[in-house]
Amino acid sequence: MPRTPRALLSPADQERLRALRRMKAVALGALIFMAVVFVIAFALQERQPWLGYVRAAAEGGMVGALADWFAVTALFRRPLGLPIPHTAIIPSRKDEIGRTLGEFVETNFLEGSVVRTKLASTEIAKRGGEWLRDPAHAERVAAEGATIATAVLNALSDDDVRDLITDLAREHLVSPEWGPPAGAWLAKIVEADAHHGAVDLAADSIARWLDANAESFSGLISRRLPGWVPKLAHRFVDDTAYNEAVKFVRAVQADPTHPARIAVDGYLARLADSLQNDPATREKLENAKSSLFDSPRVGALAAEAWNTAKNGLLTALADPESGLRVRAAQALQEVGDRLTTDAALQHRVDTWVSDAAVFLVDRYRHDIASIITDTVERWDPVETTEKIELMVGRDLQYIRLNGTFVGALAGLAIFTIAHLLIPGV
Repeated sequence: MPRTPRALLSPADQERLRALRRMKAVALGALIFMAVVFVIAFALQERQPWLGYVRAAAEGGMVGALADWFAVTALFRRPLGLPIPHTAIIPSRKDEIGRTLGEFVETNFLEGSVVRTKLASTEIAKRGGEWLRDPAHAERVAAEGATIATAVLNALSDDDVRDLITDLAREHLVSPEWGPPAGAWLAKIVEADAHHGAVDLAADSIARWLDANAESFSGLISRRLPGWVPKLAHRFVDDTAYNEAVKFVRAVQADPTHPARIAVDGYLARLADSLQNDPATREKLENAKSSLFDSPRVGALAAEAWNTAKNGLLTALADPESGLRVRAAQALQEVGDRLTTDAALQHRVDTWVSDAAVFLVDRYRHDIASIITDTVERWDPVETTEKIELMVGRDLQYIRLNGTFVGALAGLAIFTIAHLLIPGV
């Protein structure tokens, strides 16, 4: 009988324990019944010869009951505590049973063809799509994903993330030389006249600024004139400078072949060539790049950007009504719709799942099966015996009960055949 305290048993195990005790009582009752019948029949068979058949049946029933009691008990413990060989099989051979069970599962279940055959008969993608297209299910998956993402974000160390970003930026942005690729990129832009739009935008912006800031030219040049120059001349000089600036910008806007535009084209072409071939220009760019990335202000901005992004994500993930959560649920529903209706996509997903499962099984089958072996090895022998007896003990008690009835029939048959074949017995 299991010795684990009832308080430690699960409700299912407690029900199994009650069923086991009932069947043990029934099997024991059958043995006692056969013993009582045997005593009565043995005592009265001289006066009632037909009771000899009853005695033989009861005797066979007792023998069958005792034999099966011994066999069943020997699985879990030593009968009557006697050190009989080949008894208490489960506690004494627990580790071997665990290894055998692990080998059985590895050989017969964790086999690529078995897994592929099973998955081939299961419409994984279609069933998954039908489940996922339900809005409640999509929202549930989105919520679970948000919970996982939140846990990951909270588990991340801000210092580690900043160090990682810094290392990645230094490896992929700072360490590579910018000059040649930037020069080649700029040369292609100049050759394709793609920079003309930027020049037009600059000219338009300057023109708008001039139109809105004419007063900014007051005193811009005149304050540098000698004091003896009349004030009227001052105003004339400032107005002339402003008008000439406006006229120049308007000319640049209107004339695609304006000398200023040509000068910009030439400057950009020379800059592109210098970035690719002039060591001095390339060195200046590298120094400027290093100064920029090594600036404490840039580092502070990067840290602030990460903190802002993290806090924003955490807020959006925590709110079921946030745009992020809503769009995630909608995207999952769309995936479910496609998995339900798109046969080609279903085939691709089913094939991918089957290939992935077979790969994992073929590669890690021994490691998976070793979970059974290692788990059983860690179990206490007594605890293991009790667990197994709770699971199968009730059915084994039927063996005792059947042995009682089969033994009774066998005893009756033997006694009857003996009387028929040996006269006078």
